[in-house]
Parts: sequence; structure tokens; C-alpha cells
Amino acid sequence: MKKLFAAILIAVTCLTQSSFVYKQPLPDKSTAEKTAEQILKKQIMAEAAWAMQQQPVTVTASSSPRSAGGKHDFFSEADYFWPDPKNPEGPYINRDGLTNPDNFVEHRKAMIRFSKIVGALASAYKITGDVKYVRQAVIHLKAWFVDPETMMNPSLWFAQAVKGQFTGRNYGIIDTIHLMEVAQGIIVMEKAMDAETTAGVKKWFADYTQWLMTSKPGMQERDVKNNHATCWAMQVASFAKLCKNEVVLDSIRIRYKTILLPRQMGTDGSFPLELERTKPYGYSIFNLDAMTMLCQILSSPQDNLWNFETADGKSIKKGISYLYPFVSDKSKWALKPDVMYWDNWPVAQPFLLFGANTYHENAWLNTWKKLDHNPQVEEVIRNLPIRHPLIWF
Repeated sequence: MKKLFAAILIAVTCLTQSSFVYKQPLPDKSTAEKTAEQILKKQIMAEAAWAMQQQPVTVTASSSPRSAGGKHDFFSEADYFWPDPKNPEGPYINRDGLTNPDNFVEHRKAMIRFSKIVGALASAYKITGDVKYVRQAVIHLKAWFVDPETMMNPSLWFAQAVKGQFTGRNYGIIDTIHLMEVAQGIIVMEKAMDAETTAGVKKWFADYTQWLMTSKPGMQERDVKNNHATCWAMQVASFAKLCKNEVVLDSIRIRYKTILLPRQMGTDGSFPLELERTKPYGYSIFNLDAMTMLCQILSSPQDNLWNFETADGKSIKKGISYLYPFVSDKSKWALKPDVMYWDNWPVAQPFLLFGANTYHENAWLNTWKKLDHNPQVEEVIRNLPIRHPLIWF
């Protein structure tokens, strides 16, 4: 009888312990995350309702006779190149900061739409737990990454081409920053996705990451000195996180600490190379957002980039602290205004939200709350890859 009682007691104890483990509450949401959900929930649910009605549109839905690639190749033309008035039929010439509205950007628009769809569905799934949002996302993920009839090739040989000069350039790699929220959305929804789709999608991202790290355009983009290198690293980090490639993640952490931050940031927290551009305000914001997201993606308890500081005092906190006054009150910007889209910045920049979340800076969070969370200007959207911040917490 004593043995039976002891056995029952052990069984009950184990059951109680396992039940307790199962029912442990999730960590409390931070103030910034709670605020973001409160501010964005209505917009997210409206976007998700729209996304539930959308059919996939991939790179195979449109094409340009100027593309040197095939049906499945992403193609775009460099924004700042225009016909030469002295030779209208000849090679295009550069007009930095001035976007040519006649260039082919349909593939970029399709990718941004794809990002919006998956970002909205993943956000709605995170809020509600309803798998209908995952099922709809899978339809689009298969179209872009798995279906041989509609998928995009995992390379970017023909992005930001220039008529008469280049069939594609390394600078075009920046166009796929809009796949980051797709990758992060998959991370959020992965447990509710079927194994076959998950495997196919991860293979595509693994192949694309390999191309980014080993192809000539990829290595050229990696070594650019300004925001292009930051965005290369941000993409590689995002895609490697999805694929759980710790070797690549570690390499990007090292690159952030030894190359990106020390070489791009001034000791005052500014980005001198961005300040030299014809759109210094917008590019400074863009590069700071990208570096902030590198910290958000890559930081771990063992290697927290939010706390990293170079020997001469450069850090992501210093970068946010430098730019914040000009975002909070744009009239304080003492440099020349941007040649285009000056009136359209700032919007609800990710660096404000994630910086506030890390450093508990209420002023940054309050400024983020006041800014536009649903910009409609194409140029702003193009330079704002993080538009669904809930999935990044």
C-alpha cells in the first residue's frame, strides 16, 4: 500500500510540475511593445482584412524589354538616372537624389506589396492567434519562393540597371530590404505553417543569402562605405536568422562592431557620408533605422549590440541621440534640405520605437506615437522596410 501511495504521489507531482511548466506565463510585454500594439492594432487588422482578399503578384506578372534577365529574374532601373538631353537615345546620366518616374519599378512595387501582405498577416496572427492569416500568407509565400511557374530566382543580377551602361548593379541589392519583413513574418508564423512550405521557403532564403555573400555584386555591396553596406548586412542578418545560420549571424555581429559602426559614424553620432548626399536628412534617418535593426536582429544575451561602444565612443545610442532632436523638431536641422521628399520625412521611424524599448526613453516613444504610421508616398515606403514593428519584438 505504501508503494502504491508513493507511486501515486510521484505521478501527481510530475503531472503538477509539467502542468505548471506548461502554464507558465509569457514574459510581460514591454511598455514600447504595449504602446505599439495599442497604436497599431486597428491599422493592422484593417491591413490584414485587405491582405486576406489579395492574390499573389510576383516578378513573373510583369516584365520590361530593357531587362537582360529572364521571366523569373527581379529587374529594376536605378532611380537617379535620366536620359541625356544632349543624347536622348544614348546612355542615361546620373542626377543624384532626383528620381526618374519613367524607370521600370514594377518588380519593386510587387515586392513591397508582398512585404505589406505578409507583414500584416503575421502581425494579425501575432495579435489574434488565428491560423487563417497563416494559411493566406502561405499562398503568397509559395508563389514567390516555391512554385516553379511564379517564383523569383534567388539572386539579384539585374537590379538597378542603367540604360546603355549596366544590365544590373550591386546597388540594386538594396531593393530586397523589403523581404526582411517577409522573413520575420515567417519566423512569427512558422509553428503554424506546414513543413513542406517552411522547408521550401527557407531553402530560397538560404540560397539568396549565399548569393549575397559570395557573388560579385553581393561582395561589392558589402564593401560600399555608406547605407548600402548597412542594408546589405541588415538583410543578411534577417535572412540568416530565419535559417538559424549562427555562423553568418556571428560574422555580421563582427562586421557591425569592426566595420559598419566605426567607419560610418562620426564621433558626434552623425553619419558624415550620408550628410554629403543631396538628401542628407532622409539618408541619415534611413541609415540609422538600418543600424538600429541590426542591433534588434543580432543582439543576444551573450552579445548585446545595443550596449556596444567603440573605443572612441561610437554607439547606436549616440546615433539615436544625435538625430532625435532633428526628428522631434525638424526646424532644428541646420543643413540644407533634401532635394526631393523633404516634406515627407520623418515618419514613425523604427529607431525611435526600438531605441525607446531598449533604453526606456519615453521622449523617443512619444515622438514615435505622434508620427505617421501609414505613409503613402512611394519614396518613403521604399526607404522604410520596417512597417510592421510588432513582429520584431
